[in-house]
Amino acid sequence: MQGSLRLGLTGGIGSGKSTAAAYFQACGAHLIDTDAIARQLAAPGGAAIDALRAAFGDAAISPDGGLDRAYMRALAFANDAARLQLQTILHPRISALAAEQARAATCDFPGRALVFDVPLLVESQHWRTRVNKIVVVDCDVQTQIARVQSRSQWSEAAIQAVIGQQATRVQRLGAADAVIFNQNNTLQQLHLEVQELARRWAIGGPNVDASSTGFSR
Repeated sequence: MQGSLRLGLTGGIGSGKSTAAAYFQACGAHLIDTDAIARQLAAPGGAAIDALRAAFGDAAISPDGGLDRAYMRALAFANDAARLQLQTILHPRISALAAEQARAATCDFPGRALVFDVPLLVESQHWRTRVNKIVVVDCDVQTQIARVQSRSQWSEAAIQAVIGQQATRVQRLGAADAVIFNQNNTLQQLHLEVQELARRWAIGGPNVDASSTGFSR
């Protein structure tokens, strides 16, 4: 394979994907986090704020000048047109910034593996053509709900709404080159599975040791 490995990492809400992403980073990969890019775009002064305000009005902007995420989430779940408009505003900008970060990483660290953390990777033909391999972090729906509730004030109905708008487990598993079943894994077990994939695909090097890192789901 020519050039750096480009790994697409995905999974449903509450699957443990973000923790796996951090472990890949600790193993020596360069992480490009599309959720973090989205938050940057919608933060106070972010590059998407003017377009978001024009599309959804002042009610969608919080007092600090950033996107009111709770308001926007409720609107997007209730209104398909609003959700598509939000995606039309954010997705091209996310893609452009992710590509910019990838180019910079490739220039600064030639040969270093790139891990793209993309929640909607399977739903997007665009993203699937930009990576060499896809890793899916998987668990059942009840585990997803329990994990999200443990870290947030979301209702089960709100979590189910998010799950309903994401690819199904079957769709994600069908797109995977590798699957991390994170149903009952401890953080150590999840870490070991990531390390095994990093070893198999030569991510990082012999002097990289992430065994001391610790993360929460």
